Amino acid sequence: MTRECHVRFCEGLEVRVLWSTYLCEKSEVKYEFIRTHPEYPVTKWAACLDVSTSAYYDWLANKDERDERQEKYTEAIKRIFDKSGKTYGVDRICGCLRKEGYTASYKRVKKMMDELGLVSLHRRRRQRSLTDSRKARGPGYPNLVQNLDITKPFQVISSDISYIRTAEGFEYLCTVKDVVTGLVLAHTMADNMKVDLVERTLTKAFHRWPLLAGCIHHSDRGSQFTAESVAKLLQKHGIQQSFSRVGKPGDNPWSESFFANLKKEAVHWRHFQTRAEARQAIFAYIEGFYNTRRVQKRLGYLSPLEWLNQYQELSLVGVA
Repeated sequence: MTRECHVRFCEGLEVRVLWSTYLCEKSEVKYEFIRTHPEYPVTKWAACLDVSTSAYYDWLANKDERDERQEKYTEAIKRIFDKSGKTYGVDRICGCLRKEGYTASYKRVKKMMDELGLVSLHRRRRQRSLTDSRKARGPGYPNLVQNLDITKPFQVISSDISYIRTAEGFEYLCTVKDVVTGLVLAHTMADNMKVDLVERTLTKAFHRWPLLAGCIHHSDRGSQFTAESVAKLLQKHGIQQSFSRVGKPGDNPWSESFFANLKKEAVHWRHFQTRAEARQAIFAYIEGFYNTRRVQKRLGYLSPLEWLNQYQELSLVGVA
């Protein structure tokens, strides 16, 4: 049964205050109740709600400043969410707020995002494998990254192929990604998934980034990656070739996770009418958002490019 507190004010007027609603609430809630019910003296409300009048007036005197801080906090959450293309969840919002000097608890940010109706657009879908590894069996396809301690940029790079659905047909995307930074070093799109797709993507990566001899290139055992021409291209640049085990997509989590994020954040909620439209959207996502602005928790809420730049700066002074 709900417990009630009965307070008799002057002139015999009785006011009921539900114990469960107010007396057990935080002081700030009680203060707000007093402020919004000026029909009775503050002293009477304070006595009823078991708060001091001096504390109430102190709270009231600072209300405008608190409201201003709350408004700025709310605007910061909305700005970060919008800047992410409406893809960031509570964790990334909290990380970005802390980078800007705000105190951010998961519970508070989640509550505010719920109140503001800020919900990520993406949803998960199961990714199907495009490459066929059934023919690539035996000892000639070693997994060099299993149990390897990967700590430096460009120590290991990862590749894979995925597809983008358009009204004109499937568009295929090949990427080369650095394992430590998460940076997409190169990507290529085509209306087919022949070996040339992989070769062109790797060539772009070699031209753009300092991939030194000894670097490991990891992929699944699809025919595009086990092709002789790809092996020769990698050998030419001194790159070691590593492969996932047959039927073990978890051996290449770096490319798998990237494609999952790409599909959630830039593909599944859109309907591309043309291949050109899809290519433009993927380019904008990778070069304009993922590499440069999309923060990652494991990188200290920095984007891949920000983290790499910071790492290189520290390396110059002998810290990294």
